[in-house]
Amino acid sequence: MTSQAQILPGTLDLLILKAVSLGPLHGYGVLLRIEQISGGALLVEQGALYPALFRLVRQGLLKASWGTSENNRRAKFYELTSAGRKRLQQEADGWNRLAAAIATALNTRPEEV
Repeated sequence: MTSQAQILPGTLDLLILKAVSLGPLHGYGVLLRIEQISGGALLVEQGALYPALFRLVRQGLLKASWGTSENNRRAKFYELTSAGRKRLQQEADGWNRLAAAIATALNTRPEEV
């Protein structure tokens, strides 16, 4: 049995926004940050990450600029925009409401119905 969880559809953008909100990151750094902040439970495939980063830049939620990575290679770094910060808050609030509702439903006992 693995301790890693599947990323639910629609949550990748939220995870990327959260990871980048903690500081500017290049693409591979985003993968590592998501793994880090999830305690190793979530792994993002590169094939899913880069289209999502492109989409978030196109939507104005992230901005991208070229820089040099820690291994001295040219890399595109991503930062959260003010619109991205607002979207992150909205998405996180929605996710927390959903998670609380599901937890309530799962903890319901027969005598409570």
